Amino acid sequence: MSNHTAVSTFFLWGFSSFPDLEILLFVVIFFFHVTILASNMSIMVAIKLSHNLHTPMYFLLCGLSLSETCTTMVVIPRMLVDLLSENKTISLPECATQMFFFFGLAANNCFIMAAMSYDRYTAIRNPLHYHTLVTRKTCLHLMMTSWVVGSLVSLWIAITIFNLSFCDLNTIQHFFCDISPVVCLACDYTSFHEMVIFVLSAFVLVGSFILIMISYVFIVFIVMRMPSAEGRYKAFSTCFSHLTVVSIHYGFACFVYLRPKNRDSFPEDMLMAVTYTVLTPLLNPIVYSLRNKDMQIALKKSLGRFSPLMTNKIF
Repeated sequence: MSNHTAVSTFFLWGFSSFPDLEILLFVVIFFFHVTILASNMSIMVAIKLSHNLHTPMYFLLCGLSLSETCTTMVVIPRMLVDLLSENKTISLPECATQMFFFFGLAANNCFIMAAMSYDRYTAIRNPLHYHTLVTRKTCLHLMMTSWVVGSLVSLWIAITIFNLSFCDLNTIQHFFCDISPVVCLACDYTSFHEMVIFVLSAFVLVGSFILIMISYVFIVFIVMRMPSAEGRYKAFSTCFSHLTVVSIHYGFACFVYLRPKNRDSFPEDMLMAVTYTVLTPLLNPIVYSLRNKDMQIALKKSLGRFSPLMTNKIF
């Protein structure tokens, strides 16, 4: 180690390869970020104010919206600052903290979506006893379990990575402290560490995805036994929004975190990361709003309730 210089700060390379586009990227990403915050807040407020949405499905959706809002807050504000700044450095503790919160919240999103699939299965399997089987307390326990498991997995990943020694190189080929661009800077990163990180990532992504698929296999069996085509369509339509969000979320996440890595893949991973940190949190509320009449009515009511208040304040 005597021939190496210990690293205490990192440089987030981000979009430095495109200096002429940084202002434009700032404007576009800032617009998306404000839209994400507004749309997810609208969903949470609409669910809170509409008594007919006080059901387990919408309680879980509210939790997902909150979790995704927090996830974007961990990454996007820092990205926006770096787009306008020449000093893109981040200290070792700040990098570890960002990684812990990002992956803890991302894992929480996965487990909440698994809980939502169980909710849909129960609603279709036992519609008459649904509200006794899936209560608000049950949903709260599922969400708390998601938070705890996600935090523990993320803490294990962060401890594994930041117990490594970082020397000489300090440029992270990304706009936030993602796993692969950080561990490639460590001078004592081994196949053991790689296996630990892969197993933990697979536990979150593959484990939660398997739970979702098990729920939907049972849902398909139940729906196909329904006598009427209208009943089958109605049952499948209640799952469409959730399936769309699951496909988008797991498609991008698995592509980035479960495939072999090398330095040449970092620019590609960074572009994919823009998708799941900016576009996915934006698409989720849109999907749930466009496909759900109850949500559309609740959003209109909540906007109508706030409009007079805003008008009175202005005038």
